Amino acid sequence: MPTINIVQAVNQALKEEMRRDDRIVVLGEDVGRDGGVFRATEGLYDEFGPDRVMDTPLAESGIIGTAIGMAIYGLNPVPEIQFLDFIYPAFDQIVTNLAKLRYRSGGQYSCHLVVRAPYGGGIKGGHYHSQSSEAYFTHTAGLKVVIPSSPYDTKGLLLSSLRDPDPIIFLEPKRIYRAVKGEIPEGEFTVPIGKARIAREGRDVSILAYGAMLHVAMDAAEAAKKNGVEADVVDLRTLVPLDIDAILSSVQKTGRVIIVHEAPRTSGFGAEISAQIAERAIEYLKGPILRVTGYDTPFPYTLEEYYLPSVPKVLKAIEKLMQY
Repeated sequence: MPTINIVQAVNQALKEEMRRDDRIVVLGEDVGRDGGVFRATEGLYDEFGPDRVMDTPLAESGIIGTAIGMAIYGLNPVPEIQFLDFIYPAFDQIVTNLAKLRYRSGGQYSCHLVVRAPYGGGIKGGHYHSQSSEAYFTHTAGLKVVIPSSPYDTKGLLLSSLRDPDPIIFLEPKRIYRAVKGEIPEGEFTVPIGKARIAREGRDVSILAYGAMLHVAMDAAEAAKKNGVEADVVDLRTLVPLDIDAILSSVQKTGRVIIVHEAPRTSGFGAEISAQIAERAIEYLKGPILRVTGYDTPFPYTLEEYYLPSVPKVLKAIEKLMQY
């Protein structure tokens, strides 16, 4: 099986699905001739031409608004937002129009599209290129939110997203765009939306993570093993729909929970997970639900590594829980 990185997985998924479905169009800033700022759309313009791969002005509201119009009239658009931090000018288009069109029209318009955006820190991008805004979209009924952590899941989940009838926010962890590689099977495959993955089996503590933080959780789990602690690591894969059954199964097994995400702590998605665990499985808990997250500050440039969750921070949380 070939080994590729996450950027290549995105590129493969788009190429293969564009060959299969001529309704798919890609649009965004520099996605055409330049292949995108991270080269995720490289080669698409040459193969599919300017009618299906469109460079747009620097106007996110226009990008999403145009994509919504395309979707209503039967196309399957894939707008790219160059960095998730830039999505805010299009926020009204997404939450007021895109997310509500099916409901508002009584099901007459499905308005399916996939908004792709790299998110998160780890590339020294400063506070305008490093934000994790996923919680804004998980709060919006009508949207699905997908966040892969590996090349396999990236390709499989993107293919599933491109075929799903609902609007999807597909967030790609740019910190590991090229740092994480994995084997991809030959031929077509998909990964189901709404199903978490048990990345590591353990009995002592459950670590819940997604995106780039999955790899921090895995490294922390390996480090904890030296002290005799076996961590169960759950890769959420999708935040909406959330695989609460997989989470509860892990929690019931270990009785201890740590949630890791790089978004700010207050109202981060970890708070929703904590609430659901408390409502459904509090009798299984042997200690408090702990969160290892970013801080409630703008994302810093010089203190980036201090801001981001790290293996030592997760290990400290593990130690606290095991001693509780």
